[in-house]
Amino acid sequence: MKKFTKNVLQIITGVCTAITLCAGKAMALTVQEGAEAARAEGMPAELVGPDGVFTRITSIALYVIGAISVIMLIWGGLRYIISGGDNKKVTDAKNTILYAIIGLIFAVLAYAIVRFVLNSIGNLSTDGTEAALIFLSNLC
Repeated sequence: MKKFTKNVLQIITGVCTAITLCAGKAMALTVQEGAEAARAEGMPAELVGPDGVFTRITSIALYVIGAISVIMLIWGGLRYIISGGDNKKVTDAKNTILYAIIGLIFAVLAYAIVRFVLNSIGNLSTDGTEAALIFLSNLC
């Protein structure tokens, strides 16, 4: 009896799976239609481009890093002013300023690299990166 029940359950499970697959196949959308259905109102349609997701993310990241760098520069300047001539405090304040400037330089370089790569992939139209691409294509 257990074997019969097990076989019946397996058959029912198989039939239900086949029905689910057939119904899913009939209702399935293409990948593009699915992406369009999932896109919210005002959501960008492109990943790469002037209004693309990657461009927005890198722009927001650069603004945040720039704001943090300015805050750290101000903090380092205040620490330098209130150090009172103590060598350790002066050194710490100078290091804060130095690291804030280095962080800002790295952020700008990272942004330039990302823009260059996105320009290569998605043909963004900016003067500096377009000129760099033309220059590099002439070298090769």
